[in-house]
Amino acid sequence: MSSAYLVLDLQNDLVHNDGPNGKGPLGEQVRGRQVLARTQKIIGRARSAGAAVLFVRVGFSPDYRECSPTSPMFSAIRKFGILKLGTWGTEIHPDLDRREGDLLVTKHRVSPFYGTNLDLFLRANRIQRLVMSGVSTVAVVQAATREAHDRDFECVVVEDACAAATAEEHENSIAALARFAAITTSDDVAF
Repeated sequence: MSSAYLVLDLQNDLVHNDGPNGKGPLGEQVRGRQVLARTQKIIGRARSAGAAVLFVRVGFSPDYRECSPTSPMFSAIRKFGILKLGTWGTEIHPDLDRREGDLLVTKHRVSPFYGTNLDLFLRANRIQRLVMSGVSTVAVVQAATREAHDRDFECVVVEDACAAATAEEHENSIAALARFAAITTSDDVAF
């Protein structure tokens, strides 16, 4: 069975020490859980196994034309002027080995499937199994896993390569995701 590794929203505005969210509770959880180092280890393992590596990021035009005015989360993004495409904030964190040829999916909502070419790429490449990790566990990891499940992909979430703003949010999300995905660790994940 063909597998892919989805690296979810590990971009500068969200996880870099100098990024707005990287300076707050989410950044503390990312550092404390060693999310970036674990993700890089998984990227290496995926590449060694011949699995596709896909990076997902969230971003908006400078005028935020794609940003929903009805979403509390996206309204805050506009208010604070973050996640603008073409800026440092929407680049994948430099500690991660993103290579030419890796698919970069840019999304404008929580789910990486909504309004993107992700599903088309996965099906065209006969990928049936998705290994996923990133931030935040309560948002993109949950959305990606649930939607991938409903699109009949086999789903695997790498628990120790995910984080949320609090340990409790993360733990609750992982408990909920166990109904839709296999839960594993960066030491045990296989491709």
